[in-house]
Amino acid sequence: MTTIKKFLIFANYLPHVLNFRGKLLASIAQLGYEIHVVAPALEDYVTDHNTLKDLGYHVHQIAMQPVGTNPVKDIKTLLASYQILNKIKPQYVLAYTIKPVVYGTLAAWLAKVPYRFVLISGLGYTFQQVEETNKRSVFQRFVHTLYQQALARASKIFFQNKDDLNLLKKLNVFKPIIPTVVVNGSGVDLSDFKVMPLPKDESGNVKLSFLLIARLLKDKGIVEYVEAAKQIKKEYPDAEFHLVGSMDENPAAIEKAQLDGWIAEGDIIYWGELKDVRPAIAASSVYVLPSYREGTSRSVLEAMSMGRAIITTDAPGCRETVVSGKNGYLVPVQAINELTDAMRQFIEHPNLCEQMGLASRNIAVDKYDVKKVNTQMIAEMGLG
Repeated sequence: MTTIKKFLIFANYLPHVLNFRGKLLASIAQLGYEIHVVAPALEDYVTDHNTLKDLGYHVHQIAMQPVGTNPVKDIKTLLASYQILNKIKPQYVLAYTIKPVVYGTLAAWLAKVPYRFVLISGLGYTFQQVEETNKRSVFQRFVHTLYQQALARASKIFFQNKDDLNLLKKLNVFKPIIPTVVVNGSGVDLSDFKVMPLPKDESGNVKLSFLLIARLLKDKGIVEYVEAAKQIKKEYPDAEFHLVGSMDENPAAIEKAQLDGWIAEGDIIYWGELKDVRPAIAASSVYVLPSYREGTSRSVLEAMSMGRAIITTDAPGCRETVVSGKNGYLVPVQAINELTDAMRQFIEHPNLCEQMGLASRNIAVDKYDVKKVNTQMIAEMGLG
């Protein structure tokens, strides 16, 4: 009797499974694996749930708080994860984002899943603050201990940049004996995100249009982006500053009243949350992400693939995407004046938008093609 090969992925937000891991799962399914997806709140994302089922994947509901720490509820998440794994009996498990990494990996170890993989797609504020202050609060120590316990039971850990790898090493969050691999983010589908012509104004010149796509969190650099927009609009009233993203429950979230004020003042053009960001990228000349830290930003890769120049920070997960002066500019974190100066370069020299945009596309092709990234991950997981 032939044993069915089963691959299971843990996620904390169902729509991101298709958006960020869809191509990887499709490639694994083509190798003959039965795909299982575990995520919370399936009833809130009926379309995504149905799409995954239509692809032949098995989707499983789990109770999981997206943010915050409640010991009772988190233990229930761990036990529920164990029960699901013990029933399905997959040979391979991949977990990403904090709670799936912690509770999914521990549950996989308890359920004796042979191959347990972790993808660190970014480190949140609990790690970022430690890096800046070199001090840990009681809560941070607790989170780091949970990470440490989970990563100690991983077969291999994937990172999306070397800075995250080095920080976790410095904090002794994982044992050196656990194999690690650095991959080029989640990759980008070059055929889905094709080069688009730059928007033009009524005179046929490149339109002064900037764009930021991110969850509305302070550590994504939202405030710095808006403050830079205010400064630029004093000099160049026709410049446009677009913002795409959803409100969030994170402690670092932008308050709705603040967002409403920016919109009312005309500082930004707010698109809300988009399932398809390509129209917003096509309407922009330059993509901006003043983030404090990333894994590797998927939105930057998508903008690069569509031929857009990039302004981002000289921060982990951001600096890897830009060769400053070639496909955009790197600015210090939280540096509004430097961010404004970088924006001004494109306004005063609009030819840079096309020149650097083409350079972005070439970097995306060479380094961030999702097929290359997925081929590497599949080989490293031994799925071939």
